[in-house]
Amino acid sequence: MASSLAHVMIVAGNRREWAELDAAGWQALADELGGAVAAVGCAWLTLRVYEAGEGGPSDAELGRRHLAAAEGQCTVIVDPVGDGRQRFADAMRQVPAGAPIDEKAVATALYEPADVEPDLVLVLGPPTRLPPSLVWELAYGELVFVPATFADLRREHLLTAIAEFHGRRRRFGGLDE
Repeated sequence: MASSLAHVMIVAGNRREWAELDAAGWQALADELGGAVAAVGCAWLTLRVYEAGEGGPSDAELGRRHLAAAEGQCTVIVDPVGDGRQRFADAMRQVPAGAPIDEKAVATALYEPADVEPDLVLVLGPPTRLPPSLVWELAYGELVFVPATFADLRREHLLTAIAEFHGRRRRFGGLDE
């Protein structure tokens, strides 16, 4: 059964690898990968660092950015925070005082400006290790692992993961009965 796809997340690389890309490199990556997800009707693509790691620029120095992909209407979110617990704590501080803290409030704070949680999480790395940058996403996102590095990430990796996603029966955290 094919599933609709609104938000794709790619988890790859470390701060040093990310720092090697200049503004033109980030835009080229956004155009290539954002164009691929836009072509299948997806509005959001988040690029998230695999883990904070040691060395290289800090998460703040890398900065969270939003890029428009050249093809279609996809917005690419560049998210350099590699510690999922830190991301969750930061999100909780964004929920307005007195507002209810529920799944919708948490998701809104975690994925802004995207208005939906990731459906598909493409992880570049071994399937025997979960990235520490994923905390919330593990409950409902469909994980696809690809044995490639951030430097080798191409449109073909993403298209293969999307095809695998469309072949799955999503249970949204539930078990088959």
